[in-house]
Amino acid sequence: MDILKRAGLKLLAGSAIPPAWLYPSPPPVNLRTARKGRLHIEIVSHCWQYSRLLAYQLTSLIQHPVNDAKITMTVYYGYADKATVNLLDFIAEHQPNNITWNWQALPPERLFRRSIGRNLAARQSQADWLWFTDCDMTFQANCLDSLNLALQGRQDALVYPRTESKTDVYTDTDVVQQNAIETPQLLYVDPQAFKPWPVTRATGPLQITHGDVARSVGYCDAVSFYQQASTHWQKAVEDRMFRYLLGTQGAAIDVEGVCRIQHAVKGRYREGSKASGLRQKIRALQHRMRS
Repeated sequence: MDILKRAGLKLLAGSAIPPAWLYPSPPPVNLRTARKGRLHIEIVSHCWQYSRLLAYQLTSLIQHPVNDAKITMTVYYGYADKATVNLLDFIAEHQPNNITWNWQALPPERLFRRSIGRNLAARQSQADWLWFTDCDMTFQANCLDSLNLALQGRQDALVYPRTESKTDVYTDTDVVQQNAIETPQLLYVDPQAFKPWPVTRATGPLQITHGDVARSVGYCDAVSFYQQASTHWQKAVEDRMFRYLLGTQGAAIDVEGVCRIQHAVKGRYREGSKASGLRQKIRALQHRMRS
């Protein structure tokens, strides 16, 4: 039944049916605040058994000072993921200027569906803008200050970086060989490891949403299927529905230093299983085709 529901929602999100016929609409443009100056931007990330990637992400905020914006870094995680718990305790000892850490533990069954945490953040946030991302994204030099500049006075429901840079993957020089980090520490990436790629729409880790829109409609809040708890990690496909509900693929903006660490081994799947091996082969083939 879940497979049928997921397929039906995917078809709906790609259809010409106006979302207003079925779901609440975001506030119109004239009711969205056009804020300028030092913006409050909340970054929302999830981590389940990806503590190494999260270490790179949080280190990038410590490594590259933010001067022009106020940043809240929200991470949803689970207490059972001890490596991530230890990492967050370690990171909390660092207090970079203009960064507020916001660690939010969820029961596993609620953490396992990414849209639940995103919806909680959307409804509760006081930020001017929210950046829904994943823990493989890092914020390199001038990323968040250039984002603050690009968002000045904008009232779009959804925007995304025009370009993101990625590390290589499926090679002997992959940045990530293991998902867990045994000893909490700051991890840095050589900027030369990232190669630029064009972005055509606001995909899952690149969804930057106006705060008034987020507080009004949440993140797929009205789609009950995407707010159901789960006994295992659910593939994160709800970003397609989110764009549908907002009635836009997003507007491209110029942001520097948007850099993603690509990784071959998925921590949420059982290592060494046949399914895990098949997924890795498929991803390798997809990567070669894109390249």
